[in-house]
Amino acid sequence: MLGKKAKKAKIVKKELKKDVSEQIKADKVIIMGASGRDWHNFLMYFKNNPCLKVVAFTASQIPGIEKRVFPKELAGPYYTEDIPIYPEEKIIQLIKDLDVKHVYLCYSDLSFQEVMEKASEVLAAGANFSFLGTRATTIKTNIPLISITAVRTGAGKSQTSRKVGLILKELGYKVVAIRHPMPYGDLRTEVVQRFAKYDDLKKHQTTIEEREEYEPWIRIGIPVYAGVDYQKILERAEQEADIIIWDGGNNDFSFYKPDLSIVVADPLRAGHERSYYPGLINLINADVVVINKVDHAKRKDVRHVIQNIRKFNLRAKIIKANSIIKVENPDLVAGKSALLVEDGPTLTHGGMKFGAARIAALTFKAKIVNAKEFAVGSIKETFDKYPHLDMELPAMGYSKQQIKDLQDTINRAKCDIVLDGSPVNLKKLIKTNKPIIDVTYELEEIGKPDLKMLLRKHFQG
Repeated sequence: MLGKKAKKAKIVKKELKKDVSEQIKADKVIIMGASGRDWHNFLMYFKNNPCLKVVAFTASQIPGIEKRVFPKELAGPYYTEDIPIYPEEKIIQLIKDLDVKHVYLCYSDLSFQEVMEKASEVLAAGANFSFLGTRATTIKTNIPLISITAVRTGAGKSQTSRKVGLILKELGYKVVAIRHPMPYGDLRTEVVQRFAKYDDLKKHQTTIEEREEYEPWIRIGIPVYAGVDYQKILERAEQEADIIIWDGGNNDFSFYKPDLSIVVADPLRAGHERSYYPGLINLINADVVVINKVDHAKRKDVRHVIQNIRKFNLRAKIIKANSIIKVENPDLVAGKSALLVEDGPTLTHGGMKFGAARIAALTFKAKIVNAKEFAVGSIKETFDKYPHLDMELPAMGYSKQQIKDLQDTINRAKCDIVLDGSPVNLKKLIKTNKPIIDVTYELEEIGKPDLKMLLRKHFQG
């Protein structure tokens, strides 16, 4: 009897939803994204909203992602067709052709100047320009969650996340990480992904950027989840953890409501903590701010970052930290000519001109060759798109062809060695005609309080 009542109630609810959708003429929406935050915001805010109809996504930052669709199977009851994805360059024409009323910006690591330029173009075309805030897009958890985010891409949030994970393991907790999304394939097969062993990387056909983030977690024995649907991901992760770490992407804010918010700032880009979207949101909400790379920064820049932290957040605890560079075989570096490979997103939309490989080369007096001279295919296109790049080679690998272009670029380079400052193990991905020497970096706090003290106090009193 109860089963029949439940079934009848479900039918009535479905009919009511249908009636509402027929009575309300939904406003047409475009979501500006980059294959991550955009999917999450759609599922959280638009999927079951009869008043707003997403007619298109636009894509930026990541090459090739606009050649897909957001599948109707994931889009919910108001969508009978796949939602197309277009290059962001077409947005003004799309607003006019599709009679779009609202445009929502749903991706990260944009300067305030860039944000307002995009807003001005959209407003001039006749549509409204909007954002979604933390209340509309964060999910509550049933177990403690620590969010680790940053004010810019490449500030050092991943090494901070892993340091926190190791500390929690040492304190006796079962830890699982959830990573900001990077679903660059068929979204229907990437709803929930779990990475606990190296075979999982092959199973899910991961790109180099994904490997850069997942491999280090696998290396320290902490499972990491990612995908498209972060409610379903949370439900899986909560089954095997005492504490969850949110490992943020770019300078985006957390998809989950954190019990403790740790934010990483970068004095090598002093001032960016208050001038990039949405990094300032992270800074304002931070419980702890880690100022990383102090050993490589000027004192005046560190002071500048502290002043900006205090302008927007008086309550956050501040921890200063060094980013300690370690070289696999330093004897093979000294005096040699070296091609430098760095983390891709940090150099491209992160805007950095150098990374760990450059520091290692300077430390051991290696002669740096100009990577740009040897670039081919999509790697050459990357250099053309980001003119601030020169000596360093970004570890781009969003497709098999791009990985091949990366390999060919390295093999064309006239040098003795390759210094690999990316988090991924390139030796497992490409075949080279010269030795690859790994450069790693670890977070080392300066003085007290340190992360261990803060975590012990927060969770154990």
